[in-house]
Amino acid sequence: MKKLFLFIAIFFAISHLTAQIYDPVSFTTSVKEIGENKYTLSIIAKIDKGWHVYSQNVPQGGPAPTSFTFQPSKNYKKTGSVIEPKGHEVDDPVFQMRIKYFEEKATFTQNIERKTSDAFTIDATVFFMVCNDNSCLPPSEKEVKFTFKKSETPIKKETAETEQQNTDLSVKDQSITKQNTTNNTADSVSTVSKNTPEILNNSAEKASSGKTAPEESLWTLFFFSFLGGLAALFTPCVFPMIPMTVSFFTKQSKTKAAGIRNAMMYGIFIIVIYVILGSLVTAVFGADALNALATNVVFNIVFFLLLLVFALSFLGAFEIVLPSSWLTKIDQKSEIGGAFGIFFMALALAVVSFSCTGPIVGTLLVQAASQAGIAPIVGMLGFSLAIALPFTLFAAFPGWMNSLPKSGGWLNSVKVVLGFLELALALKFLSNADLVLQLHLLEREVFLAIWIAIFSVLALYLFGKIQLSHDTPSTHISVGRLSLGIIVLSFVVYMIPGLWGAPLQYISGFPPAKQYSESPNGFGNAVAQTAEKSALPEGAESGPNGIPAFHDYDEGLAYAKKVNKPIMIDFTGYACVNCRKMEERVWPDPKVLNVLNNDVVLISLYVDDKRPLPENEQVVSKITGKVLKYTGQKWSELQILKYKTNAQPYYVLMDHNEKDLNKPSAYNPDINAYYNWLQEGVRNFKK
Repeated sequence: MKKLFLFIAIFFAISHLTAQIYDPVSFTTSVKEIGENKYTLSIIAKIDKGWHVYSQNVPQGGPAPTSFTFQPSKNYKKTGSVIEPKGHEVDDPVFQMRIKYFEEKATFTQNIERKTSDAFTIDATVFFMVCNDNSCLPPSEKEVKFTFKKSETPIKKETAETEQQNTDLSVKDQSITKQNTTNNTADSVSTVSKNTPEILNNSAEKASSGKTAPEESLWTLFFFSFLGGLAALFTPCVFPMIPMTVSFFTKQSKTKAAGIRNAMMYGIFIIVIYVILGSLVTAVFGADALNALATNVVFNIVFFLLLLVFALSFLGAFEIVLPSSWLTKIDQKSEIGGAFGIFFMALALAVVSFSCTGPIVGTLLVQAASQAGIAPIVGMLGFSLAIALPFTLFAAFPGWMNSLPKSGGWLNSVKVVLGFLELALALKFLSNADLVLQLHLLEREVFLAIWIAIFSVLALYLFGKIQLSHDTPSTHISVGRLSLGIIVLSFVVYMIPGLWGAPLQYISGFPPAKQYSESPNGFGNAVAQTAEKSALPEGAESGPNGIPAFHDYDEGLAYAKKVNKPIMIDFTGYACVNCRKMEERVWPDPKVLNVLNNDVVLISLYVDDKRPLPENEQVVSKITGKVLKYTGQKWSELQILKYKTNAQPYYVLMDHNEKDLNKPSAYNPDINAYYNWLQEGVRNFKK
């Protein structure tokens, strides 16, 4: 971390001990007529000795630049931008970069053209950051005013249309100023197989999520989306906006209650904007069509490439930006005032922070795409709630902002860590495509080896052994960063035994299953499997945990009749996350494994099996009226027609007449409950 954090920590420690409040900069204004209806507005900053204020143009990764916001009005028109004095340009010891700043006194000027002879006032806001050689104060804002008396010389009134154009121009200039401020303060924002809606495909391809209890899966999605929102808060595009925005509301409002009310409205509008985004995704693609993306090979590869781009963006290779004209237009609307203006301020935040939040939002929508119904809406609700809460809470309790860490290089470190996580997650989508096609190119050992490499490099980065080009050199690391590095390194050590067959239950569902491996029985066949101790039945294969498993319904039914055992239908998928969790966390339990091995005949039907059906088995779907071409579509149709569901995993215990022995079971990580369900079905079969 940069030296800045040590200095800030020392500064605040001393300030708490002495109860001293620093206010080293004061501002005064003046107005000078320079021609017919033309004036120069001057903002004079008086700076205490030893302190300095920074230029309007600051390199990326540096302190907050000085910026000026003039309230637009039809009474005047800005000509040009704010002109700053010469100042001093030095190699700053705090930020370790060449920066221009001003000492003792600095005069900033803005030229305007007067449009009315009536008296009026121009309100402006100065946003600035002040530092000395040892520490920096948080960025702050101060309001200034310019008063114009009634002119004795009449000024010709312009048409309403021309006045509106002048106002629009003023708003545009203001938005550009705000955007430039955000660019530097936020540290990274620049100014920007065939998908079919068939029900069969939807049910088959839903397997990737493995979510069978809609309520549970939506709550899980909400929780992780909320965590994603918290992660987005600590990015350079969002974090510095918290004190700036809250300060704006509290200072612009006539009362504290009004400031809190406006900030709450701002937070609500943030939620509304992102929920609308989730609603649009659902409306455009449709809930069922989103499910169809989950195990579709083409879309999994597209998602892999998309997340790879997001990861590279977070790692600093480039920035994903939206056109600056979008922000300009949106920011114009934010000046209207009232609820309408606050809504556009919230929209401006979403656009400005897109280079940091876009990859996170995109990842959440990709994850939500594998779930049903309102999943994208729920995901955006969780994400936006985490973004909106700080703005509301800090507006209600502005004193809390003093405890916030200050903007700096650590925000870039947050982006880099997120980049590594995006890179690891991207590999899962590539693995899904490999699993569905059964190419065996990205088997369990290869997947784990790549994850071990990714998180090893992340650990080295956190320990300060690796630095990227846009990082600020540091001679030490914080306790928090060290702790996170230890956690990541521990995770790496945890994954290493997985290369030799360890189950790795904490990450089950992410790497390919153990049977999808170069050594399904462990390194050197060290893991003795039940199926290898005796000959497999004809037509069966060694399934998860060595359980004999049939993949053809008719063959499994015939064998069950032969050995007089009940049948367990396992509707599953190659890319089903929760299917793998059940197979790696529940099925290995000794009492559960004993039942699956000895008391039932397992028939595992992969609804995302892309193997073509023989022509004599290609029939017309009773649901869609289209020809079933793939094996997985056949099993999916069976599940939908008979059990009125398309979720996986889905377990059915039935007798030889194909009648259910008890109520089918969905995803259930409770080992005892799952065992009792198995025992109930076996007992009913024996009656």
